[in-house]
Amino acid sequence: MRITVIAGGIGGARFLQGVRAYARAVDASVTAIVNVGDDVTLHGLRICPDLDSVMYTLGGGNDVERGWGRAKETWTVKEELAAYGVGPEWFGLGDRDIATHLTRTVMLNAGYPLSQVTQALCQRWQPGVTMIPATDDAVETHVIISAADAADQGLVTSASATAALEGGDYALHFQEWWVRFRAGIPAKRFVFVGADASKPAPGVEDALLGADVVLVAPSNPVVSVAPVLAVPGIRSALLTSRAPVIGVSPVIGGAPVRGMADKCLAAIGVECSAAGVGGAYGARSAGGLLDAWLVDTTDAGIVVPGVTVRSAPLWMTDEDATVAMVRAALTAGGVV
Repeated sequence: MRITVIAGGIGGARFLQGVRAYARAVDASVTAIVNVGDDVTLHGLRICPDLDSVMYTLGGGNDVERGWGRAKETWTVKEELAAYGVGPEWFGLGDRDIATHLTRTVMLNAGYPLSQVTQALCQRWQPGVTMIPATDDAVETHVIISAADAADQGLVTSASATAALEGGDYALHFQEWWVRFRAGIPAKRFVFVGADASKPAPGVEDALLGADVVLVAPSNPVVSVAPVLAVPGIRSALLTSRAPVIGVSPVIGGAPVRGMADKCLAAIGVECSAAGVGGAYGARSAGGLLDAWLVDTTDAGIVVPGVTVRSAPLWMTDEDATVAMVRAALTAGGVV
């Protein structure tokens, strides 16, 4: 069996642990198509948070207690940068993590595409799945906020700049909105800068068209899944693929399992519920994404038009629980 997973973030990384364990038990292969919309360049280094979260988690190098970054991390470089007064102070890079970003940046500057760089980094971590960035092209998620909110937060510091923005909008990188402001500034919309001119990374379309099943991880639907689908060619490959597409809800009982997906959903006018997210993804038979939708037992009985809806416990408390989720998703899609 060939399993392809669309994933991003910590939730996607944890879900992939269960997919990998299930695949090993049935001698299946797994390909993860990973979001790059969170990517950002800081201190001259190219940082790919979702790729690294998946790689570290599956490679056993993640900080389980903190939930992100490297285990046994130290912060000497961050402290030295602060001593020099070099920002941004809100985005801290650990010393071990910097080694990954240095290696990636050197290879990118030498002309290697991100997919080849990711493959090289995975030689160390041995994640047990094939990891492919959604695209080799630079695609970044930016958040559009009101000019008034930008001025209130000190993002616009001169009177002339504030006047120029008056009645308009202000864009900031998703990382600043998410990490610095904790999604506390109301978002008007999200823009995937560079997506229109991008194309799927080598292997992405083959992974979708050649899959026996495609799983959409319980990742943030707005900033982890949507940037993947924004890459031209990926959605059409999903619609063309003969494999069933099965999504797993990132919302349980009206609250996001992790993070601030509720803030993101509110910005695009989608209710923070299993039904709301399932409806936003839509039925593949009507040009949407899903053939089947797995929700938590708390949300059993919801209806998504044109989509088979099944329920199972969705809390990823340990690997066994996550494997059971994966099995339930495959059953919902008629795969097992």
